[in-house]
Amino acid sequence: MGTSKSSTGPGAGVSLVPPWADPPPDDAPPVVGDSAADDGQSAPEPLAVDPKAAPARFGATRSNATRFARSGDTDALRRSLSRYVTSGYGGSGTLTRRLSGTARTAGRLSSLLGSAPGGDAAALRDRIIANSGNADAILNAVVEAVAPTDGTQDTEAARVSVHTALSDLLSRYPDADLAALSDTQRDFVIERYTALDVTNRFLLDVGKTIRDKAPDAVTAARRARQVREFVQQEVAAAFRAVRAKGRSLDSGGVSALVRDALREAFTVFEDYTS
Repeated sequence: MGTSKSSTGPGAGVSLVPPWADPPPDDAPPVVGDSAADDGQSAPEPLAVDPKAAPARFGATRSNATRFARSGDTDALRRSLSRYVTSGYGGSGTLTRRLSGTARTAGRLSSLLGSAPGGDAAALRDRIIANSGNADAILNAVVEAVAPTDGTQDTEAARVSVHTALSDLLSRYPDADLAALSDTQRDFVIERYTALDVTNRFLLDVGKTIRDKAPDAVTAARRARQVREFVQQEVAAAFRAVRAKGRSLDSGGVSALVRDALREAFTVFEDYTS
C-alpha cells in the first residue's frame, strides 16, 4: 500500500479536532499555550471543547525536525515531538482527541481478529480461505473490513497502519490465524497499529520537513525509520504503563485502553526537554 501525502495541517483558526472526535474527558489536562514564536511554554488554559489551530503552530516542531533530519540527533526528535504535542495540538488531551479515530479503529481491528465466531470474523475467515496462498490479498481484505476507503486522509493513513501492522505480525508469527489470534498476537498487532498511526500522523504533518532537510533521499528514509522506531518504543512503554495500572485489552474495551495509552504516550512527549 502507498503512503499518504504530507499535510501542512489546518490553517489558523480551524478546529484541531474533527467533528466526530471524542469530547474532552472530565479529567482532561489543560491546554498548553501554543505560542510558536519560541520554545517557551505559556501558562495552561482550560481545555477547549473545540480548540482552534494557532498561527504557525508547527514552527518549533519543524525547527527541531530540521535539526533531527540533518543530524539524526534523538534529542532533536524528542524536542520536535514535545512541541508537536504542546504547540501543534495544544497538549496531550487535544491530541488524544484528534486521534480518537485511532482508538476506534483499534477496537474494530481487535474485534475482527478475535476468536469469537460469527459475524465479521466469520466473513473474514471465508475471505481468507478464498484467498489462501495470496498473503497480500488476505491483508487487504482485513484492511478493507477494518477501515473501508472513504477518501479521507485519516482513513488512508489508518489503512496503511493496519496493513503494516499485520505484515509485522506475520513476520513475527508466521503461523498466526488472522481470524483467531491468540491474546499475545492480538496485543502485538494492536500496539503496533497504534504506534504506526501515531507515526503516520506525525509524518503527515512534519514529514515534508524531514525529507526536505535531510542530506539526501537515503538519509530521509532512514530518518523516517528512526521516527517509527522511536515512537514504537514509546507507545509500547505507554501500553506497559497502562497495564501496570490494572488495565488490559479485555477490561473496559480495546478502544478505551488505546485512548489511555495514547494519552500516556503524549503526556510523556509533552515532558521531553523543549
